[in-house]
Amino acid sequence: MTSTLVTRIGELTTNDPTLGDGTALGRLGSAAFVVEDGRVAWVGSASAAPECDTRLDVAGAAVVPGFVDSHTHLVFAGERSDEFEARMAGRPYDGGGIARTVAATRAASADELRSGVAARVGALRAGGVTTIEVKSGYELTTEGEARDLELARTATEQVTWLGAHTVPPEYAHDRAGYLALLTGPMLERCAPLARWADVFCDRGAFDLDEARAVLEAARSRGLGLRLHANQLAHGGAVRLAVELGAASADHLTHLDEGDLEALAGSSTVATLTPGAEFCTRSAYAPARRLLDAGATVALSTDCNPGTSYVTSMAFVIALAVREMGLTCDEALWSATRGGARALRLDDVGHLGVGARADFLVLDAPRAAHLAYRPGADLVTTHLASVPSRPLRHPPSRRSAER
Repeated sequence: MTSTLVTRIGELTTNDPTLGDGTALGRLGSAAFVVEDGRVAWVGSASAAPECDTRLDVAGAAVVPGFVDSHTHLVFAGERSDEFEARMAGRPYDGGGIARTVAATRAASADELRSGVAARVGALRAGGVTTIEVKSGYELTTEGEARDLELARTATEQVTWLGAHTVPPEYAHDRAGYLALLTGPMLERCAPLARWADVFCDRGAFDLDEARAVLEAARSRGLGLRLHANQLAHGGAVRLAVELGAASADHLTHLDEGDLEALAGSSTVATLTPGAEFCTRSAYAPARRLLDAGATVALSTDCNPGTSYVTSMAFVIALAVREMGLTCDEALWSATRGGARALRLDDVGHLGVGARADFLVLDAPRAAHLAYRPGADLVTTHLASVPSRPLRHPPSRRSAER
């Protein structure tokens, strides 16, 4: 077994509260860690580091865990820049543009889609994302959704079936028929290809009863649950996610005190997507209120062609700090350990002993530069190692450090 010493780290963020300064960030100065067989084997002071077979000297740079992006829509064709221009000119986002991407994706060849997925994954990886979730949702036919899940599986194990993204045009006058397709033949075909199921439960998409039917059917087939919730309007989606034990409720632009309490008292992670608010000129989700209430928060790019064509997690971190009231440390934790919680993974998003050795070397002395220098390309080195394993049990609110 070959060992590698990563040393002369100016500031090491481990996200392990048992290490370093004892905070949720588990931060050490003048630090080092050892990698063996793709996992962290030792963490401590550089002056006390053991001998290893090889050595990576980062010369005083900051090192952080690799980013965990728990919400993306990467399998698509076409683009919708005209919608972005219209929103910047004052037209509000209503969710209606999904149908355009469905039409373009249905018309695309598998090779065209595969090339697009590879390019977007490459961009996310270059920006420091080492664990990624990818959804289907832009074909909305049984074989089309299966095709998109197969393409997503080329990029990640964290694959989500989102057949309930919107009602396709051929079912515009037969919602019950599409719901029967979702909970019957489409789910039967797609469940073996996915780990998760998701529903867009919001105004103009699927209502609470429809979302419940799809999620309960998916759960009966062994899929974990996620939910697009309260992006366009306030509704009961957050409490539905909590009731069903969903790993994550995502977007959350419109929340009331009951929603905050429900999330804070559960293991459902509040996954926020500030890139979507930026690109739709919408109000930002109440991140500060969520954290203060005791909820676990994750940050994601929500990379998609219509509302957040964002492939930079550093940009998301900067938005969360500038527009959502998070500190630099809270935003970093949410983009790493928070994302891992949203995927119910216990060996990514941190650099404690036993974690995957997924780490980023920054062209900066401190991790705060991720927000301090928005737009800068700070990731100089990243290493992503072995596949991650699921949590044996969902984390409780109290066990999820922030």
